[in-house]
Amino acid sequence: MEIYRLAKELVVSCYAITRNLPAEEKYALCQQMNRAAVSIPSNIAEGYSRFSTKEKIHFMNMAYGSLMELTCQYEIARDLNYINQEQLNEYIDKAKNLAVKISNFRKAIEKQWESNREAVGKRSGNNR
Repeated sequence: MEIYRLAKELVVSCYAITRNLPAEEKYALCQQMNRAAVSIPSNIAEGYSRFSTKEKIHFMNMAYGSLMELTCQYEIARDLNYINQEQLNEYIDKAKNLAVKISNFRKAIEKQWESNREAVGKRSGNNR
């Protein structure tokens, strides 16, 4: 799945960034950023594996939330001069692309769910 691949690429980029943050951030901002980054593909994988449409949507929402959390942390890293604006912009480009793809995937799941519900409703109505 493309969103899973893109999310994993974001993790690798994040780890490369956090490796260069000051040592005093090892158990603070670095850990927060890495956890948020890893959470994105993890939630995508878990959601994709679920049979329930409601659960699939829930995990896509969780992945999206982790992506937004990571965006905040990148901005904080820039504000603290741990990364430069170019590094932030590179991340934001990747994050925007992934955010759109997660949203589109979630919408596709919702649309399929609605279509299935309508089909079941029509079948039930024909049996009366």
